[in-house]
Amino acid sequence: MNNSFINCFSAEWIKKRRSFSSWLVLAGGLFVPVVSTIIFLVYPKQLMAIHNSGHFWEGLFQKSWQLMAIMLLPMGIVLAVSLITQLEFKNNTWKQLHASPVSFSNIYFSKLLVLILMLLQLFVLFNAGIWISAWIPSLLISEIPLPVYTINFSYILRENATYFLCSLPMVAIQYLVSLQFKNFLVPVGAGLALTIGGLIALTWKYIYMIPSSYTALYFLQSKDNIAPAHDLQTWSLGYFLFFSLLGYWLYISRKVKG
Repeated sequence: MNNSFINCFSAEWIKKRRSFSSWLVLAGGLFVPVVSTIIFLVYPKQLMAIHNSGHFWEGLFQKSWQLMAIMLLPMGIVLAVSLITQLEFKNNTWKQLHASPVSFSNIYFSKLLVLILMLLQLFVLFNAGIWISAWIPSLLISEIPLPVYTINFSYILRENATYFLCSLPMVAIQYLVSLQFKNFLVPVGAGLALTIGGLIALTWKYIYMIPSSYTALYFLQSKDNIAPAHDLQTWSLGYFLFFSLLGYWLYISRKVKG
Protein backbone atom coordinates (compact mmCIF):
# COMPACT_ATOMS: atom_id res chain seq x y z
CA MET A 1 0.00 0.00 0.00
CA ASN A 2 1.72 3.20 -1.20
CA ASN A 3 1.78 6.56 0.54
CA SER A 4 -0.42 8.12 -2.14
CA PHE A 5 -3.23 5.68 -1.39
CA ILE A 6 -2.85 6.14 2.38
CA ASN A 7 -3.03 9.92 2.01
CA CYS A 8 -6.05 9.61 -0.26
CA PHE A 9 -7.76 7.26 2.16
CA SER A 10 -7.03 9.60 5.09
CA ALA A 11 -8.58 12.52 3.18
CA GLU A 12 -11.68 10.46 2.37
CA TRP A 13 -12.00 9.34 5.98
CA ILE A 14 -11.88 12.96 7.19
CA LYS A 15 -14.52 13.94 4.63
CA LYS A 16 -16.68 11.05 5.82
CA ARG A 17 -16.58 12.37 9.37
CA ARG A 18 -18.20 15.60 8.20
CA SER A 19 -20.99 13.71 6.48
CA PHE A 20 -24.37 12.68 7.87
CA SER A 21 -23.35 9.12 7.00
CA SER A 22 -21.25 8.98 10.19
CA TRP A 23 -24.33 9.66 12.28
CA LEU A 24 -26.26 7.17 10.19
CA VAL A 25 -23.75 4.43 11.07
CA LEU A 26 -24.03 5.31 14.76
CA ALA A 27 -27.83 5.36 14.68
CA GLY A 28 -28.02 2.22 12.53
CA GLY A 29 -25.72 0.24 14.79
CA LEU A 30 -27.52 1.15 18.00
CA PHE A 31 -31.14 1.42 16.87
CA VAL A 32 -32.13 -2.23 17.33
CA PRO A 33 -30.28 -2.65 20.68
CA VAL A 34 -31.89 0.53 22.06
CA VAL A 35 -35.36 -0.58 20.95
CA SER A 36 -34.71 -4.06 22.37
CA THR A 37 -33.64 -2.59 25.69
CA ILE A 38 -36.83 -0.53 25.93
CA ILE A 39 -38.96 -3.56 25.02
CA PHE A 40 -37.20 -5.72 27.63
CA LEU A 41 -37.74 -3.03 30.29
CA VAL A 42 -41.43 -2.72 29.45
CA TYR A 43 -42.01 -6.44 28.80
CA PRO A 44 -39.37 -8.28 30.89
CA LYS A 45 -41.01 -11.63 30.13
CA GLN A 46 -39.57 -11.44 26.62
CA LEU A 47 -36.03 -11.32 27.97
CA MET A 48 -36.86 -13.99 30.56
CA ALA A 49 -37.96 -16.29 27.73
CA ILE A 50 -34.51 -15.94 26.18
CA HIS A 51 -32.91 -16.63 29.58
CA ASN A 52 -34.99 -19.81 29.88
CA SER A 53 -34.13 -21.00 26.37
CA GLY A 54 -30.80 -22.48 27.46
CA HIS A 55 -28.94 -20.58 24.72
CA PHE A 56 -29.14 -17.01 25.93
CA TRP A 57 -26.56 -15.20 23.81
CA GLU A 58 -27.39 -17.13 20.66
CA GLY A 59 -31.11 -16.43 21.20
CA LEU A 60 -30.57 -12.73 21.85
CA PHE A 61 -28.27 -12.49 18.84
CA GLN A 62 -30.87 -14.09 16.57
CA LYS A 63 -33.67 -11.88 17.91
CA SER A 64 -31.58 -8.75 17.40
CA TRP A 65 -30.61 -9.67 13.86
CA GLN A 66 -34.18 -10.22 12.69
CA LEU A 67 -35.08 -6.62 11.84
CA MET A 68 -31.47 -5.72 11.12
CA ALA A 69 -30.89 -8.40 8.50
CA ILE A 70 -34.24 -8.17 6.78
CA MET A 71 -34.62 -4.42 6.41
CA LEU A 72 -32.41 -2.03 8.38
CA LEU A 73 -28.97 -3.20 7.20
CA PRO A 74 -29.75 -3.16 3.45
CA MET A 75 -31.52 0.20 3.73
CA GLY A 76 -28.68 1.61 5.81
CA ILE A 77 -26.14 0.54 3.19
CA VAL A 78 -28.18 2.23 0.45
CA LEU A 79 -28.35 5.52 2.34
CA ALA A 80 -24.79 5.58 3.71
CA VAL A 81 -23.11 4.69 0.40
CA SER A 82 -25.23 7.24 -1.48
CA LEU A 83 -24.37 9.94 1.06
CA ILE A 84 -20.63 9.28 0.79
CA THR A 85 -20.56 9.43 -3.01
CA GLN A 86 -22.80 12.49 -3.05
CA LEU A 87 -20.21 14.51 -1.10
CA GLU A 88 -18.30 15.28 -4.30
CA PHE A 89 -21.46 16.00 -6.29
CA LYS A 90 -22.90 18.21 -3.56
CA ASN A 91 -19.71 20.26 -3.18
CA ASN A 92 -19.02 20.16 -6.93
CA THR A 93 -15.49 18.90 -6.28
CA TRP A 94 -15.18 16.04 -8.79
CA LYS A 95 -13.31 18.24 -11.30
CA GLN A 96 -10.98 19.51 -8.60
CA LEU A 97 -10.38 15.96 -7.36
CA HIS A 98 -9.65 14.66 -10.85
CA ALA A 99 -7.31 17.57 -11.57
CA SER A 100 -5.18 16.62 -8.57
CA PRO A 101 -2.14 14.34 -8.96
CA VAL A 102 -4.00 11.51 -7.20
CA SER A 103 -4.72 8.58 -9.51
CA PHE A 104 -8.26 7.55 -10.35
CA SER A 105 -7.51 4.12 -8.88
CA ASN A 106 -6.58 5.60 -5.52
CA ILE A 107 -9.68 7.79 -5.48
CA TYR A 108 -12.03 4.94 -6.33
CA PHE A 109 -10.58 2.30 -4.01
CA SER A 110 -9.97 4.65 -1.08
CA LYS A 111 -13.66 5.60 -1.12
CA LEU A 112 -14.59 1.91 -1.35
CA LEU A 113 -12.34 1.11 1.62
CA VAL A 114 -13.99 3.88 3.63
CA LEU A 115 -17.38 2.31 2.91
CA ILE A 116 -16.20 -1.15 3.99
CA LEU A 117 -14.74 0.22 7.23
CA MET A 118 -17.99 2.08 7.90
CA LEU A 119 -19.81 -1.22 7.55
CA LEU A 120 -17.36 -2.76 10.01
CA GLN A 121 -18.00 0.12 12.43
CA LEU A 122 -21.72 -0.57 12.26
CA PHE A 123 -21.17 -4.25 13.06
CA VAL A 124 -18.99 -3.40 16.08
CA LEU A 125 -21.58 -0.94 17.41
CA PHE A 126 -24.41 -3.37 16.80
CA ASN A 127 -22.72 -6.23 18.67
CA ALA A 128 -21.74 -3.97 21.57
CA GLY A 129 -25.33 -2.77 21.68
CA ILE A 130 -26.65 -6.35 21.84
CA TRP A 131 -24.42 -7.02 24.85
CA ILE A 132 -25.57 -3.82 26.58
CA SER A 133 -29.25 -4.58 25.83
CA ALA A 134 -28.86 -7.78 27.87
CA TRP A 135 -27.25 -6.11 30.88
CA ILE A 136 -29.30 -2.94 31.38
CA PRO A 137 -32.66 -4.69 32.06
CA SER A 138 -30.91 -7.17 34.35
CA LEU A 139 -29.38 -4.36 36.40
CA LEU A 140 -32.63 -2.37 36.62
CA ILE A 141 -35.14 -5.19 37.18
CA SER A 142 -34.34 -7.55 40.04
CA GLU A 143 -36.48 -10.38 38.66
CA ILE A 144 -34.27 -10.69 35.58
CA PRO A 145 -31.07 -12.66 36.21
CA LEU A 146 -27.71 -11.29 35.16
CA PRO A 147 -26.57 -12.60 31.74
CA VAL A 148 -23.47 -14.29 33.12
CA TYR A 149 -23.56 -17.10 30.58
CA THR A 150 -20.58 -18.19 28.54
CA ILE A 151 -20.51 -16.41 25.21
CA ASN A 152 -20.06 -18.72 22.24
CA PHE A 153 -17.52 -16.53 20.47
CA SER A 154 -17.04 -18.93 17.57
CA TYR A 155 -20.78 -18.72 16.83
CA ILE A 156 -20.88 -14.92 17.17
CA LEU A 157 -17.81 -14.42 14.98
CA ARG A 158 -19.04 -16.88 12.36
CA GLU A 159 -22.46 -15.25 12.13
CA ASN A 160 -21.02 -11.75 12.00
CA ALA A 161 -18.52 -12.74 9.31
CA THR A 162 -21.31 -14.25 7.21
CA TYR A 163 -23.60 -11.25 7.56
CA PHE A 164 -20.66 -8.98 6.74
CA LEU A 165 -19.83 -10.94 3.59
CA CYS A 166 -23.51 -11.01 2.59
CA SER A 167 -23.58 -7.20 2.90
CA LEU A 168 -20.59 -6.53 0.63
CA PRO A 169 -22.36 -7.06 -2.74
CA MET A 170 -24.91 -4.37 -1.83
CA VAL A 171 -22.06 -2.00 -0.93
CA ALA A 172 -20.42 -2.55 -4.33
CA ILE A 173 -23.68 -2.28 -6.28
CA GLN A 174 -24.76 0.88 -4.49
CA TYR A 175 -21.30 2.40 -4.92
CA LEU A 176 -21.40 1.70 -8.65
CA VAL A 177 -24.87 3.21 -9.08
CA SER A 178 -24.19 6.22 -6.86
CA LEU A 179 -21.13 7.22 -8.89
CA GLN A 180 -23.22 7.39 -12.07
CA PHE A 181 -25.85 9.90 -10.96
CA LYS A 182 -25.60 13.42 -9.59
CA ASN A 183 -29.17 13.33 -8.33
CA PHE A 184 -29.12 11.75 -4.84
CA LEU A 185 -32.64 10.34 -5.24
CA VAL A 186 -31.76 8.15 -8.23
CA PRO A 187 -29.25 5.81 -6.48
CA VAL A 188 -31.35 5.81 -3.30
CA GLY A 189 -34.47 4.88 -5.25
CA ALA A 190 -32.60 2.19 -7.17
CA GLY A 191 -31.12 0.74 -3.97
CA LEU A 192 -34.45 0.66 -2.15
CA ALA A 193 -36.09 -0.95 -5.17
CA LEU A 194 -33.41 -3.66 -5.17
CA THR A 195 -33.88 -4.20 -1.43
CA ILE A 196 -37.67 -4.47 -1.62
CA GLY A 197 -37.45 -6.60 -4.76
CA GLY A 198 -35.11 -8.99 -2.97
CA LEU A 199 -37.55 -9.36 -0.08
CA ILE A 200 -40.49 -9.98 -2.42
CA ALA A 201 -38.51 -12.68 -4.24
CA LEU A 202 -37.33 -14.54 -1.11
CA THR A 203 -39.36 -17.65 -1.99
CA TRP A 204 -38.10 -17.75 -5.59
CA LYS A 205 -35.91 -20.78 -6.32
CA TYR A 206 -33.25 -18.58 -7.92
CA ILE A 207 -33.18 -16.07 -5.07
CA TYR A 208 -29.46 -16.73 -4.58
CA MET A 209 -28.91 -14.74 -7.78
CA ILE A 210 -30.29 -11.55 -6.17
CA PRO A 211 -27.56 -10.17 -3.86
CA SER A 212 -29.81 -7.56 -2.25
CA SER A 213 -31.63 -10.44 -0.52
CA TYR A 214 -28.59 -12.12 1.01
CA THR A 215 -28.73 -10.81 4.60
CA ALA A 216 -32.46 -11.56 4.87
CA LEU A 217 -32.02 -14.94 3.19
CA TYR A 218 -29.19 -15.92 5.51
CA PHE A 219 -31.18 -14.88 8.58
CA LEU A 220 -34.17 -16.98 7.56
CA GLN A 221 -31.96 -19.98 6.81
CA SER A 222 -30.04 -19.75 10.09
CA LYS A 223 -33.19 -19.11 12.15
CA ASP A 224 -34.86 -22.24 10.83
CA ASN A 225 -31.60 -24.25 10.62
CA ILE A 226 -32.15 -24.72 6.89
CA ALA A 227 -29.11 -25.89 4.97
CA PRO A 228 -28.59 -23.34 2.19
CA ALA A 229 -28.98 -24.70 -1.32
CA HIS A 230 -26.13 -22.43 -2.41
CA ASP A 231 -23.03 -21.05 -0.71
CA LEU A 232 -24.04 -17.44 -0.02
CA GLN A 233 -20.53 -16.52 1.14
CA THR A 234 -19.01 -17.53 -2.18
CA TRP A 235 -21.76 -15.81 -4.16
CA SER A 236 -21.36 -12.70 -2.00
CA LEU A 237 -17.61 -12.51 -2.55
CA GLY A 238 -18.03 -13.13 -6.28
CA TYR A 239 -20.68 -10.43 -6.65
CA PHE A 240 -18.63 -7.99 -4.57
CA LEU A 241 -15.54 -8.44 -6.73
CA PHE A 242 -17.55 -8.30 -9.96
CA PHE A 243 -19.46 -5.11 -9.15
CA SER A 244 -16.41 -3.45 -7.58
CA LEU A 245 -14.36 -4.04 -10.73
CA LEU A 246 -17.28 -3.10 -13.00
CA GLY A 247 -17.74 0.09 -11.01
CA TYR A 248 -14.04 0.85 -11.32
CA TRP A 249 -14.13 0.31 -15.09
CA LEU A 250 -17.15 2.60 -15.44
CA TYR A 251 -15.50 5.19 -13.22
CA ILE A 252 -12.24 5.42 -15.14
CA SER A 253 -14.12 5.21 -18.46
CA ARG A 254 -16.53 8.04 -17.76
CA LYS A 255 -14.27 10.04 -15.42
CA VAL A 256 -17.23 11.18 -13.38
CA LYS A 257 -17.78 14.91 -13.69
CA GLY A 258 -19.05 17.15 -10.93
